[in-house]
Amino acid sequence: MEELLERAKRVLAIEAEAVSALIERIDQSFLRAVELIYSSSGRTIVTGMGKSGIIGKKIAATLSSTGTPAVFLHPAEAAHGDLGMVTDKDVVLAISNSGETEEVIKLIPYIKRFNVSLVSLTRPGSTLAKASDVVLDVSVKEEACPLGIVPTASTTATLAMGDALAVALLQKRGFKEEDFALFHPNGSLGKRLLVRVEDLMHRGQEIPIVMLHTVMTDATVEMSSKRLGMTVVCDNEGRVAGVITDGDLRRGIQRWGAEFFKKKAEEVMTPTPKTVSPDVLAVKALSIMERYSITSLIVPDEKNRPAGVIHLHDILRSGIV
Repeated sequence: MEELLERAKRVLAIEAEAVSALIERIDQSFLRAVELIYSSSGRTIVTGMGKSGIIGKKIAATLSSTGTPAVFLHPAEAAHGDLGMVTDKDVVLAISNSGETEEVIKLIPYIKRFNVSLVSLTRPGSTLAKASDVVLDVSVKEEACPLGIVPTASTTATLAMGDALAVALLQKRGFKEEDFALFHPNGSLGKRLLVRVEDLMHRGQEIPIVMLHTVMTDATVEMSSKRLGMTVVCDNEGRVAGVITDGDLRRGIQRWGAEFFKKKAEEVMTPTPKTVSPDVLAVKALSIMERYSITSLIVPDEKNRPAGVIHLHDILRSGIV
């Protein structure tokens, strides 16, 4: 068992060294690759065979989700019609550890014929490297496999270089969290940055509303029927005047006993309740609730009339947190 632990540690050490070695290779060639891809009016066509192809798919996905349109082209399928997706406006990002992968090398004449820019993640001096406009050296001293033949350190290094490219392009494009959210609407980050109060709030008949002169018997019925643990209190003009919560009910009963239900809403309510605009992010509304230890916020319109109510449970159900 000790041998297995030592082997695992050795694998991680070799792969860590392979990635660390890339740092010194981030030079003018890297900047040229970034500029080629950035200035392209087309897409980045990522291609690679076998394990390199799997890494290529991940790199293409990372580029696409961070503002650089990219697709993966299987080199074997390319020769059977898929080359039609490549245009002279694109940049090809070819991956090959050896730089001699037959299926990838066969794409070079087409790439050159149509004047498509070629960036390669490969070994310097290889056939692929010699044909490339820009070469990013991802060669490794050794694989982590004890046989020295299974792609391990080499694929890790290639993936890391791909991430470096994607992040550099992200920064050059001024890509922001909001942009990332647009490409990930169903992810937790996307929901936090896209879902607004107006998307979740209760509207119309779902809003519990009573008037200043409403007796607490009727106000309690309104609160119970709408199931939000509160009711908005409005003045004669329909504007928000206050709020009554479950907590106000408990405190009122403790203070007045049975007489509480004869009180008017204006005697029990909390004036100037916490409100939120409909266009505010739902996660911001949650932050307000947490700050004031409340479970709901009134959403007034431009005339301070209740347009909606958002409850803590609405936010939690949305999957934002």
